[in-house]
Amino acid sequence: MGRKVTVAACSLNQWALDFEGNSERILRSKWNRLLQKPIMHHNTRYNCRVLFLNRKILLIRPKMIMANSGNYRELRWFSPWNQLRQVEEYFLPRMIQEITGQDSVPFGFCVLSTKDTCIGSEICAELWNPSSPHIQMGLDGVEIFTNSSASHHELRKADQRINLIKSATTKSGGIYLYANQRGCDGDRVYYDGCSMVAINGDIVAQGAQFSLNDLEVTTATLDLEDVRSYRGELYQSHMVREHPLIKVDFSLSSGDDVYLPTQQPIKWHFHTPEEEISLGPACWLWDYLRRSGQAGFLLPLSGGVDSSSTACIVHSMCVLLCQAVEDGNSSVLEDVRRVVGDDSYLPQQPKELCGRIFTTCYMGSENSSEDTCSRARDLARQIGSTHMNINIDMAVKGILGIFSVVTGRWPQFRVNGGSLRENLALQNVQARVRMVLAYLFAQLSLWARGKPGGLLVLGSSNVDESLTGYFTKYDCSSADINPIGGISKTDLKSFLLYCIEKFQLTALRHILAAPPTAELEPLTDGQVSQTDEADMGMTYSELSVIGRLRKISKCGPFSMFCKLIHMWKDALSPTEVAQKVKHFFRMYSVNRHKMTTVTPSYHADSYSPDDNRYDIRPFLYNTRWTWQFRCIDKQVASYH
Repeated sequence: MGRKVTVAACSLNQWALDFEGNSERILRSKWNRLLQKPIMHHNTRYNCRVLFLNRKILLIRPKMIMANSGNYRELRWFSPWNQLRQVEEYFLPRMIQEITGQDSVPFGFCVLSTKDTCIGSEICAELWNPSSPHIQMGLDGVEIFTNSSASHHELRKADQRINLIKSATTKSGGIYLYANQRGCDGDRVYYDGCSMVAINGDIVAQGAQFSLNDLEVTTATLDLEDVRSYRGELYQSHMVREHPLIKVDFSLSSGDDVYLPTQQPIKWHFHTPEEEISLGPACWLWDYLRRSGQAGFLLPLSGGVDSSSTACIVHSMCVLLCQAVEDGNSSVLEDVRRVVGDDSYLPQQPKELCGRIFTTCYMGSENSSEDTCSRARDLARQIGSTHMNINIDMAVKGILGIFSVVTGRWPQFRVNGGSLRENLALQNVQARVRMVLAYLFAQLSLWARGKPGGLLVLGSSNVDESLTGYFTKYDCSSADINPIGGISKTDLKSFLLYCIEKFQLTALRHILAAPPTAELEPLTDGQVSQTDEADMGMTYSELSVIGRLRKISKCGPFSMFCKLIHMWKDALSPTEVAQKVKHFFRMYSVNRHKMTTVTPSYHADSYSPDDNRYDIRPFLYNTRWTWQFRCIDKQVASYH
């Protein structure tokens, strides 16, 4: 019959400005019909797809709908193409003319008509738009849709992407080829692959979501007659052709394909959020490490949930690396050998590899308990990191001694009669000393062991602490990168429970059972008297709810109060809700300046307060919120 076509979608781990590496990965994938690149046309820069066949450019298709919210600022660099269903002539640069033998090519929004089918293109964010181009293209007879995308990972987001593609082909039929970038391209997001092929509302081929492979090609053989039969019951009348056609003297199908099998629908495998935390940040960390030229990571390990989560992600990375080497991934093995500085090294076990590339240190003080020290030591032993115990008291006393010599005063903790200012300053000195020591040991600990290279410092502040500013500016939250900075405390606790079962890290049971504490104030009878949730005035689960209302629902103090009195009506009175809302916005506004210097973090949640690119807001607020709080007070009074 000659109606079956074999199609492919591809995921490539591309790196911004790595022209040679990017080109080499494209050639290895044999993905040589579609490219995406910036192009100047009439002195305007467009983000374009270049479609070509047999060394000839068929079409330059400019992007029409820009990604310009959240993590993206595409309008800063490109203009949208607003000439719908219009084609112009684009004159090629001389260097391209010499390769293709063409003087000019079509430029605009049109479709390709081959001898056996019709092909149209969407670009990335156009799929997510209410007026996606595939709708009109499908009604106009396009049977195969292609989409080259750079869609980043977010927890619990994969099903949105799948549903959009299934919906696109359920409504109007057709074949959808979705190619998505993979890896860390040098920024805070991780592109998670998931290339796929769909037909008539069913997924028939799925690429991996998280992988250390630099390239992956997902293929499927499908029957165009299935598209036509499906559409025969949907389309009630002949649609007037609206899209300009470019005729291509080529057939995707062959003459004799009766015995060529076609792909059948598959059930998509979704990772749990705990698996996503284990895999996404681990792949991101590996990309960062191997491309940074450093020899490993250093982590201040406090024995709490946050730093333990970072340690477990590094351990998960080592598990992925050992598995990739065992599966014969020569590229990963080459990178591992370069990182450890041994051309003959062959990793055998994740624990052994962890000892080579991961250093942890417990930075104790006179305010630290033996419990946190032993918890950090036990976890380090189980994951295999090179672990150190460092006492910071000498450094803290030295700094306070300098202050005392200059001022003649020696500050005291609150429990010893000091003021709130003294108490906070003494906590901050300890926290900042830890940051200084972390960088010192990151630079010189391998030197002290007679090994080459330096270490990247990992941070461990979670998204809720960033939201409230519950951390010291320039303390151990100040690092090179932070794999958990976009993840909530609630999700991190679930992740550690997963790690207990997945990696048999039983030391995590004691870590999860302990109350979270900064251990910056004196102990009471040898026991911790300071806890995070008491300091913050709310629980971490309450913070997650508040964070989503602030960012996703765009709530200010009053609108947040109005929502929470219903959401929390079974647990809190309107007065108690008002107190928590006011307390949050005071903390948020007082500490917002800390987000301007926050460590680059893995973007994982939609309520991240990252000030660099995702949550662009002022860092100087009126912390009294006079009008907003007065509105809340009036509503509270009306309930009595």
